[in-house]
This record gives sequence, structure tokens and C-alpha cells, in this order.
Amino acid sequence: MSFAEIWLSGLLLIIVFISFVWVLSVLLKNAGIVDIFWGLTFVLVTVFYFFITPEVSERKILVTTLVVIWGMRLSVHIFIRNLGKPEDYRYQEFRRNYGEKRYWWFSYFQVFLLQGTLVWLVSAPLLAVNYFATEKPFGAIDILAVIIWLTGFIFEAGGDWQLNRFKTNPANKGKLLQTGLWKYTRHPNYFGDAAIWWGFAAFSIAAGCYIPVLSAALMTWLIVKVSGVAMLERTLISTKPGFDEYIKRTSAFIPWIPKTISK
Repeated sequence: MSFAEIWLSGLLLIIVFISFVWVLSVLLKNAGIVDIFWGLTFVLVTVFYFFITPEVSERKILVTTLVVIWGMRLSVHIFIRNLGKPEDYRYQEFRRNYGEKRYWWFSYFQVFLLQGTLVWLVSAPLLAVNYFATEKPFGAIDILAVIIWLTGFIFEAGGDWQLNRFKTNPANKGKLLQTGLWKYTRHPNYFGDAAIWWGFAAFSIAAGCYIPVLSAALMTWLIVKVSGVAMLERTLISTKPGFDEYIKRTSAFIPWIPKTISK
């Protein structure tokens, strides 16, 4: 099968899986479960890419393993975070805007099919690594990719862990986390997620395939400008006391030394 044929087959698999998740969301009346299955969908399609491409290499095994580690951790984290809680405020707002009576089917296109399409587009470097498994030997670019990925994973998983520990302490109610990784970037988990995808893009380059790098650029744009940093900060500015000062002092995305604010 050609690269395009496998990629389109991956899209079909994603649509089938995401449709099942949508049906489950309708039964639960909770479109927010799509966030739990975001990482798992990448795991599913990457494992599919792994087995449908016959060649095997160190890079192919490594990248598939890293996707499984990243995707499973993210899905478990979101599942635990959302357990016992109502539907995320973003989807509640969508229900109000589009109407409860039609949102059950409208959500399929507005949330589930959209996210499935994004998974498919962003998964391009993962297919590239599997498809061009034996084109080039494991080398310096792969090592750089591992470093980028590890940096991203530390920031994403570490940021999530620090925030969860902070929130579970009753003494921190109403306060703003400004220590640990959160001292150097206002969104360590989002920065980490973007870095992870640049790591996968570097693996694609190491395999000799450059166009999938655009997928990392797409993911970064989505995180910074659409569903991540921009959306969350609009909410935090109005709900978290001291967030405006935090903005002045702390880097928005890329970790950096905090600024000194004169009184």
C-alpha cells in the first residue's frame, strides 16, 4: 500500500473509533469525554500504522512506544481529573449556544469529527516513521528527537502533576500556582505537548520525510492560538486573582526566567 492509501485507511479507522466515542457521549450526555479519548486515538492509529507497514526498525519501535506512553498517560490523567465532575464548561457553553435538542447530533460534527480529523492530520509524522522505517539508520537526529520529546514529556506530565497536587491541597483554594515548572511558563503542560510533537516531527526528518513537520506546526498553532493557551487565559484573567501580575512576570509559553516587576 502507498503512503496515501495507508493514511486514508487510518482516517477511516479514526472515524469509526470516534463515532463510537460520540455514541457513548450521547448516552452519557457528556461531550467532554472526547478529551479522554484524544490520546487513545493517537495510540490506536499509530499501532495501526506499525502493523500495516511491514518493515521494522529501532526508530519505528521507539516512536510507537513513545506514542503509547504519551497517549495512555494523557488519557488516564484526563479520566481521573474529570471523574465524578460535570461536563466541561466549554461543552456546556456549546450546548447552550446551539440548543440542547440538536446538540446531541451537532456535536458529532462540531467536536468529534473535527477532533478525529485533527488526529489524522497531526498523525502524519507517525505514519512517516513507520512507512519509511528502513530508509535511514538511527542517528544523531533521532537522538535530538528523543531529547526534544523527553523535554516535552517532563513539562507536560510534570506540569499536570504539579497542578493536580496544588489543587488537591485545600489551603490553595482560590490561589494561583506559580512555583515549579509554572514559575517559568504559564502553561508548562501545553508547552510540553507542543514539544512532544516537534520531537515526533524530528523523528520524521530522521526517517527522510520532511512534509509531516507541518503537523507539528499545526499542533503548536492549535495549542497556542485556538484550544489551549488563548482560550484558557481568557477565562483565567477574569476568574483568578493576581493572574494579570502573573502574566507580566511569567513567559506565556516557552519556559524562561521570570521577569522582575518593580513596585
